[in-house]
Amino acid sequence: MPKWLKVYLSGVLMGAADVVPGVSGGTIAFILGVYDRLISALSGVNKDSLGMLVKGDVKALWRHFDGAFLLSLGAGIITSIFLIAGVITHLLAVYPIYLWSFFFGLILASAYFLINQIVGFSWRHFGSLMVGVILGTSLSLLVPTQFNTSLVMVFFSGMIAICAMILPGISGSFLLLIMGMYGFILSAIKSFDITVILIFSAGALIGLLSFSKVLHYLLGHARSMTLSFLTGTMLGALVKVWPWKITDTWSVIGNKKLPLEEHLILPWDLPNFYWLTDFLLPSVCIFIGFLSVVLISYIFLRNSTNSNN
Repeated sequence: MPKWLKVYLSGVLMGAADVVPGVSGGTIAFILGVYDRLISALSGVNKDSLGMLVKGDVKALWRHFDGAFLLSLGAGIITSIFLIAGVITHLLAVYPIYLWSFFFGLILASAYFLINQIVGFSWRHFGSLMVGVILGTSLSLLVPTQFNTSLVMVFFSGMIAICAMILPGISGSFLLLIMGMYGFILSAIKSFDITVILIFSAGALIGLLSFSKVLHYLLGHARSMTLSFLTGTMLGALVKVWPWKITDTWSVIGNKKLPLEEHLILPWDLPNFYWLTDFLLPSVCIFIGFLSVVLISYIFLRNSTNSNN
């Protein structure tokens, strides 16, 4: 498989994850082994790059920002958001328990893989992990509210959402839902509202370029502590993707019905519980999600290692 195609497919998977409130594209990037390269490329705004821009040295600027990688990944993300998003949202509406079960297994395996990258795990790493768990759980339990949908709010929601999207465990689409902007932005994308899309994209671009520099520094100077924290946020996010839940209140956005307040339950506490559809099949989906991470990681990372050798 060509390198550009692997990167493109990585973007497709990241975009599909970012559409679902509760799942982070950053999580997928870690699974596929492109996270460090993504953060490194995005954090390239510095004196050198500005000098290349002033001189008009497009080739050097392209290499500096790993342009081929960002173009392929970005194309995959955009493709997914515009084409696959409908499938994901349909599955979420029709088969929510199975889709949430799949993502539960996916995130659980991702956290396992992430924590295995921490060298010399100690009590301070455990403390960082627990802070991440608390943050991830707190964000997952927040009740969506409604802010105004002014263009200023659109800009800042783009900044906030994109920062969350590149953090494993924190869902940008869920933060949009909390801010009451999820339906508005989704409708703007579907109706091709150029003004809203451009302002949201501008906020996302500024947030991406600035926050990625912070992440790049942390991964370079405090990698183990940062990975511990990110693993914690992923484990905390499991609260949001727990398959067995009952929705207390709903919000209708356009033709979509989205849950506002939910409480978690055990499978056998579901109304009209039937072990096959309410426990066995979701458990199988959790296993498939877990196994998918193992297989994808093996395929992508092993091929990457072979190509480097």
